[in-house]
Amino acid sequence: MVKERGNKVIASNRKARHDYSVVDTYEAGMVLVGTEVKSLREGRASLVDAFATVDDGEVYLRNLHIPEYTQGTWTNHEPRRTRKLLMHKGEILRLIGKIKESGLSLVPLSLYFKDGKVKVELALAKGKKSYDKRQDLAKRDANKEITRSLGRAAKGMR
Repeated sequence: MVKERGNKVIASNRKARHDYSVVDTYEAGMVLVGTEVKSLREGRASLVDAFATVDDGEVYLRNLHIPEYTQGTWTNHEPRRTRKLLMHKGEILRLIGKIKESGLSLVPLSLYFKDGKVKVELALAKGKKSYDKRQDLAKRDANKEITRSLGRAAKGMR
């Protein structure tokens, strides 16, 4: 059996960067059952409603949707069960302190395979207001227009 190398993204939460401003990111492993891993290898997962919580000094990922494995039998998993995340104790204690002091949230950004193991990228994030989102969109549009005009100038066009 050949062990996989590198990162293979399974699912990403693009809306998270739109709805939250990311303060810090963490990588965590996940405790999974066999049919969940098989379903993830097919590239099937959804991070849309997922969020992480810290309960009793342990981090849990909630509302992550991993559909049932198609060839699974009576041993299949529950699609939206709560999954435990694996992190170092020091990281968890730092997270608890930051979440309590400044009202930040733990949001999953992406789910991927790293050297054959399933990892989740968690973001310590602060929710954006609607006017912040509009400012980000305006800034992105302005940057696109600048790069377009610079490209035209380089080509000798107006």
